[in-house]
Amino acid sequence: MAARLPSWAWVSGLTAGATAVVVALAVQAEHGPHPTAATVKPRPSASAGAHASATPKAPAAPALPDRSGTGRRIVYSLAGKRVWLVDATGKATRTFTVWPGTVNPGPGRYAIIKRTPATTGSDGVAVEHILYFTVASGVNIGFSNAIDGSSPPPANGKQIGGIRLHKEDGAALWAFGDLNTRVTVVK
Repeated sequence: MAARLPSWAWVSGLTAGATAVVVALAVQAEHGPHPTAATVKPRPSASAGAHASATPKAPAAPALPDRSGTGRRIVYSLAGKRVWLVDATGKATRTFTVWPGTVNPGPGRYAIIKRTPATTGSDGVAVEHILYFTVASGVNIGFSNAIDGSSPPPANGKQIGGIRLHKEDGAALWAFGDLNTRVTVVK
């Protein structure tokens, strides 16, 4: 006659077996593919209206002026007080505003004729990244930025040909404008 197992032995055996199966399934699941939930961005409702706090978009940069030449060049707009750096394909890679001096170059085509790393401007401000491209009314005309990053003070009647840039724009223009780089000045 066979001996009967006590009930606690049956329960212990079934529990051990079930635990082994759960562990085996967990190991398999860990190494298998994991489902991902799709993320859905909520759309603003019509009722959100004026109460929604939208992030304002920066205004688009002005387009490169028509008839500003072709190829790699620097374009300077007198009326727009703006410069564009244009690559060899004719695409503007950077644009920024400037503070013109009191003496402006005439519209036309020029080239960088002198590069000076740093000096004191005719207005007494320490400047760097100076790129000269012409002379007008006996005044040297060129791009530069103040070393301390400040904007130029009022000219107080002085004839100044420096076209001042923000510091980071001055560095970008300096890196872009080698000797003989073309400069197109437009109205």
